[in-house]
Amino acid sequence: MTRSLSKGPYVDPRVLKKVVGKKPQDTGVIKTWSRACVISPEMVGFKFGVHNGKDFIEVLVTEDMVGHRLGEFSLTRKFTKHGGKMQKELEQKKKEAEIAAAQAGKAAASTDKK
Repeated sequence: MTRSLSKGPYVDPRVLKKVVGKKPQDTGVIKTWSRACVISPEMVGFKFGVHNGKDFIEVLVTEDMVGHRLGEFSLTRKFTKHGGKMQKELEQKKKEAEIAAAQAGKAAASTDKK
């Protein structure tokens, strides 16, 4: 459920204090634990280190992100991949094809030199 329009967006005052009156080029990564903070137009161009529970994920704020929350761009779960035996076979074939292509390119390059 979204925040009431009468209350306005929640922008963490500590984050806003670090941004107001500064230039994005001068400041480095701004670390924050405030994942619920809504991105305001003043934050565009700044790099934020948003905590995901383990470490800080670097997020460069663009105009398209205004109105979203900082936590949306710092995922808390790591997706490895689906698969199993069939997936391993497909990956092995792909790897072999890449190796063969690299060897063919290397052989073609050596014949061109002669």
